[in-house]
Parts: sequence; C-alpha cells; structure tokens
Amino acid sequence: MGAKGNTSLELFPFFLTGIPGLEAQHGWLSIPFFTMYIIAIVGNSLIMAAVQANHALHEPMYLFLSMLAITEVGVSVSTLPTVMGILWFEARQVDFDGCLAQMFFIHTFSCMESGVLLAMSYDRFVAIYSPLRYTAILTLPRIISMGLGITLKSVAFMAPLPILLRQLPYCHTNVLSHSYCLHSDLIQLPCADTKLNSILGLAIVLATFGLDSLLIVVSYVLILYTVLGIASGEGRRKALNTCVSHICAVLVYYVPMIGVSVMHRVAKHASPMVHTFMSSVYLFVPPVLNPIIYSVKTRPIRQGIVALFSRKRELL
Repeated sequence: MGAKGNTSLELFPFFLTGIPGLEAQHGWLSIPFFTMYIIAIVGNSLIMAAVQANHALHEPMYLFLSMLAITEVGVSVSTLPTVMGILWFEARQVDFDGCLAQMFFIHTFSCMESGVLLAMSYDRFVAIYSPLRYTAILTLPRIISMGLGITLKSVAFMAPLPILLRQLPYCHTNVLSHSYCLHSDLIQLPCADTKLNSILGLAIVLATFGLDSLLIVVSYVLILYTVLGIASGEGRRKALNTCVSHICAVLVYYVPMIGVSVMHRVAKHASPMVHTFMSSVYLFVPPVLNPIIYSVKTRPIRQGIVALFSRKRELL
C-alpha cells in the first residue's frame, strides 16, 4: 500500500484505519456509531430550530448556544462519510485532496467550537457581572460580529495546514491510523522536512485552543469573584446555576482533548485501540452530550423543542 519513490501521494489513495483489533465487528459497531451521529445531528439541529422559531429564545445565551450547535453538526458531518463508510462497507480508501479537505473541516469546526465556548463564558460573565446591561452589551449585531470573527479566525488559522501539506513530497506508507484524516496523522507521511508544519501546528494549537481555554478559566475566576460579592446565598446559588450547563460543555470538550494530547506524549506505545478510542471520544462525545445537557438543564430550550413538536402536530 505504500507509495514508492519521492512522489506525491495525490496519485495514490490514503487508506484509513477502522477500529484496530475489532475489524470483524465493524457491522455491529456501526450501530452505536450511527446512533451517536443521529443524536448529535438531530439533537443540535433541534436546538437551532427551537432558537430560530421561538422569539423568546432570541437572547445572547441561546444565540451562542445555536452557534455551538452549528459547530457540532459541522464536526459530526465532517467525520461521518469516512467513519460510516469503513464500518458499513469497508471503504477505507480516500483520495489525497478529499483527505486534506476532511482534515481542514474537522480542525476548523473544532477550532470554532473552542471559540464559541469562550464567547459563551464571556456571555455568562456579563450576565452575572452586569445583569441590567446584559442585553445592551451583547446586542444582536455584536453577537453576529463575534460569530463571524470566530469563523474567520478558525478558517485563517487552519487554511495554511492543507496548503503546506499539499506542497510536500510523499514517499512513506499511505496508511493513516484513524477513520478520518487528522493533521497529526498526515504530518507523519511526507519524506521532506516537516519542521515548519510542526511549528505552525503547535503555534495554531497555542493561539486557539490554548488561549481560548486560558481565557475561559480567567472568565470563571472573574465570575466566581463576582458571585462571592452577592449578598444572599440564594442569589449566589442562582448565579452559579446559570453556568452549570456551560461548565459541563467546557469539560466535555476540553477533558477529552487533554486526554488525547497526554496519550500522544506519554503513552505513545499504548495499544492502537486506546489511541483510537480517545480520539473518538474527543470528536464524537461533545456533539452527543451537549444537546442532552442543555435540554435537561435549560428549561427554555426544553420548552422550545417541545413547542416545535406541538406545532408540527397541529399542522398535521
């Protein structure tokens, strides 16, 4: 399967890997994976539809939640074709440009998700620190500008990655270690010097995920400081309760990411199945859990989703 000589693999396909050691069970494994995709795509789409249809949900918190739902649908749709293709049809082959495109969209939507989580932490800080000016500060034009800024930043940071990979000669094995294309996988394949690509990749991680996570921590330090200044215990409890869903979303997103990073550095020689499992948790679990978390913990969202189904029943 390897490409011979100092040639570009655009003439050769990449071969994706399913779940190591469980290839014979791919048919059965397709059931939970497809179920997760359905929950992620349908759940996040329902949140977007509920916010769009219900004027009462046109508030900053729910508009940011819609942005989060868009990014999670984007991540799910980016990985779905190759993952389900392998599990259903053993379709492991993907062409060079298709692989680069998938890599770009996975990383771009992941970067956008991190940016939206940061924007949501700022939203929670403003809501608690200055509740009377909340809607005056986070106006619709400002929210749209923040959304566009997050999108442009993510695209600008991630666009150089496939462009630089496209310029390199490839002569190593063309077998990837996941069911989808990631930069950390593709950077192992060129037979030329990839130091620039590695430095750029690290700089992007620090400037996006690293900086976003740091600012989220700072936001919650400020939120906690503000909450401790509230006189009544009931007021403090209510203020913190408005942050629970977002804290869960942050943990669901960043804990698997940290786990994957630690695994790549500390447990390089661990079973391939362990690495595959950790990467799958990072990509698949947040889009599945976040709609459930926000539907359970946020009554207006739950009521908005119920109203959607009630409206459809009336039309029928």
